[in-house]
Amino acid sequence: MAARTSPTERQKRLGAEVRKMRTAAGMTGERAAGLLGVDRGKISNIESGTRAISPERLRTLACNCDCDDEAYIDALAEMTQPAERGWWERYRGTLPAGLLDIAELEHHAARIRSVHLIHMPGLLQSSDYAQAVFKAALPPLPEHEIALRVAHRLERQRILEGDSPTEYVGIVHEAALRMQFGGRKVARAQLEHLLAMSERSHVVLQVIPFDAGSFPGAGQTVVYLEGPVPQLDTVQIDSAHGPEFLYQEAQLSKYRAQLDWMEDRALSPEESYAFIQDIASQL
Repeated sequence: MAARTSPTERQKRLGAEVRKMRTAAGMTGERAAGLLGVDRGKISNIESGTRAISPERLRTLACNCDCDDEAYIDALAEMTQPAERGWWERYRGTLPAGLLDIAELEHHAARIRSVHLIHMPGLLQSSDYAQAVFKAALPPLPEHEIALRVAHRLERQRILEGDSPTEYVGIVHEAALRMQFGGRKVARAQLEHLLAMSERSHVVLQVIPFDAGSFPGAGQTVVYLEGPVPQLDTVQIDSAHGPEFLYQEAQLSKYRAQLDWMEDRALSPEESYAFIQDIASQL
């Protein structure tokens, strides 16, 4: 199989896990290459995500690295399987690859938790609100680019629909609720949409009011995507130059603790619903 020129974040993650498994066992790249019957360069390519690894070779490597975590190995083997072309691939070449990576990771996530301080959660945004957010980008985006990003964002929301929707926990700061992207009418409609979405059994929405005081973190949007096993969790952080993806254990532990802290300090889902209703009534 030919090497990939632009591996996705999920493919790079699989490669990183292969490398972590090998190095934790003290196995050299040369030894791994001999074990799997490939040249040393292919091991480097597998670990960078530019070349695929078969589930059989993955299991052989895991066995020889004395990795006995069956759930973890099964999850990695599942990641080696060639996936069906996802809907997000229609946007490849027209939108930044990072946006496509977000959609793919959300599609495979077992559960999603997020915290938002300025914007509404992307998975809970209305079309008009999303358009207003993208219009605020610098440098300004052309109209066709805004339309593409809005369409992509709305398609991402399909994971919250259907017979097996993804469980979602969203924590929203009062500041985000009061920001009027698109003006009062759009902002009120967005709050009403937020309330409607929060009524779904698999969606939990909590608000952190201003009077809750200080909170941990650098103030950025944090999305925590839970994998089939905790070792395969991923944190996605928004930045001015695009999404960043983190998955080192120390990073995962830090952001798990941050989200736990915020969930504990936030209003209950019932109190949050009433709080949002009150803000919407003021618009």
